[in-house]
Amino acid sequence: MRTEERLRDAISPRTVLLVAGVLLLQLGFILSYVGAFHSPAPHGIKLAVVGPQATVQQLNEISGSPLEASVSAGEDDARRRIMDREVRAGFVVDTSGTTDTLLVASAGGPALAEAVQQLMTRVDATQGRSVHEVDIAAPQAGDGRALTGFYAVIGWLVGGYLAAAALGIAKGARPATLQRTVVRLASMVPYAILSGLGGALVLDQWLGALDGLFLQLWWVGALVTFAAATVTMALQVLFGVLGVGVTVLIFVILGNPSAGGAYQAELLPAFWRAIGGALPNGAGVEALRNFAYFGGSATAWPVLVIAIWAVAGLVVTVVASALRLRYRLDEHLFRDERTATA
Repeated sequence: MRTEERLRDAISPRTVLLVAGVLLLQLGFILSYVGAFHSPAPHGIKLAVVGPQATVQQLNEISGSPLEASVSAGEDDARRRIMDREVRAGFVVDTSGTTDTLLVASAGGPALAEAVQQLMTRVDATQGRSVHEVDIAAPQAGDGRALTGFYAVIGWLVGGYLAAAALGIAKGARPATLQRTVVRLASMVPYAILSGLGGALVLDQWLGALDGLFLQLWWVGALVTFAAATVTMALQVLFGVLGVGVTVLIFVILGNPSAGGAYQAELLPAFWRAIGGALPNGAGVEALRNFAYFGGSATAWPVLVIAIWAVAGLVVTVVASALRLRYRLDEHLFRDERTATA
């Protein structure tokens, strides 16, 4: 047997294509993570300024547009806007002295708070002034660098798409009947509920990483898990086993670096900044941080984003399965007719 024949016998063309797909995913992983994190720089950070309009204009004219400053009526108003998630920081100008106050909320992302502090220190230094930082919402003692929500969301997403992929491996990526499709989707409901519950128990009750957030952790976790599962099932119905690779592309390669974990959206390049809030990863992280540290402010939209992914995955799975089965039935009937007339 020739070498070429031995290779074909050991490695099919389909396997070569699958390995090539894995290589592309690997390179995409490197490109996405390094591209997002290799040079973080502030862009469009919303800042509430308690001071003259001239200061606001000066901050908005900084090269590269790192800030999006707007006037606040007073320090209390700036604090309210930070806690309502309307802005990311506040800057109170000391009109009778030379020490200004910077209000930050590091629970929303320490990297972002540090970037604002460094930026405002440089701005004030050029004018012979100094900055005093006040952190009005710091992470809990068990939530180092405010990363608990980020890693929890990753865990729930991984659980969701691995559960769906396991069903595909065990029983075929494309269910043979519409009833099986519905049963698979239904089976993900108790799985998602248990996944959210288990995560909440670990984070709140066992580790104390996010105290006092049990119900929010439970149901955000369940929703994130269910979204990952239904999207994975939809992609498997559409693309077969390759659907798992597309899932990894969406949730791991694109979703994780844009989710606002180590670096928040305002510090990421334009592409990752644009997609972060539209993916379940970023939406889940934002929802958990806002529930934990900002009294639940601005949680409706991120929760809605996750729900849209979950419903879209469910609908696409059912519709694509029905259409595929209808096509197979029509094709079978057509073949029977041709056989009968032959």
